[in-house]
Amino acid sequence: MDTLTGMTSAAAPASGKPNPKPPERSGRLSAEDWAQAALDLIAEQGVAAVAVEPLARRLGVTKGSFYWHFPSRDALLQAALERWETVEQEAVFGELEKISDPHERLRALIHMVAHEIKSHVIYSAMLQALDHPIVQPVIGRVSERRLEYLTASFRQVGFGRSAAQHRARLAYTAYVGFLQLSLQLPQSRLDHDTFDEYIEHVMATLIPR
Repeated sequence: MDTLTGMTSAAAPASGKPNPKPPERSGRLSAEDWAQAALDLIAEQGVAAVAVEPLARRLGVTKGSFYWHFPSRDALLQAALERWETVEQEAVFGELEKISDPHERLRALIHMVAHEIKSHVIYSAMLQALDHPIVQPVIGRVSERRLEYLTASFRQVGFGRSAAQHRARLAYTAYVGFLQLSLQLPQSRLDHDTFDEYIEHVMATLIPR
């Protein structure tokens, strides 16, 4: 499934069993490999699960590979979250800038966000670790940038400054609230058709014709 309705199944193997140990790698891993593996682990088990030994086992290497790139677990966590932040910014905002019509750009943004999974799971895991000194600044930057983008988008479709800010907050809180509801209350998940109807309702409510 490719919507927020299926995020729990995306965050863990369907069988509930741990992934099999990968074969030993002969090539040296890059810092980006370690950062991506850390993001995968955050998506599955949360920020607290990021640790050197389980990641080394997952990647099929020794801990020496880790210390070649990072001095500490916190340095890896910092790199992983910055990677998530950068990739999201480039993938989402970069793709949307190709759309010239502001109404269509907003619709494309909502569609894109609605049908992405892993980035939402990582974001939710980070929200649950806001007291972590590395997590909080990243969440702060990402949220501020998203709200600024939404505000600018609503200005471009005709809202005044204050109204655009309010509508941006409404859109963002709807996103965060629905995300948390889907992850924390499995019984609240929507089937595919109902979810699509909900997204159309969101767009009709937020984006004026």
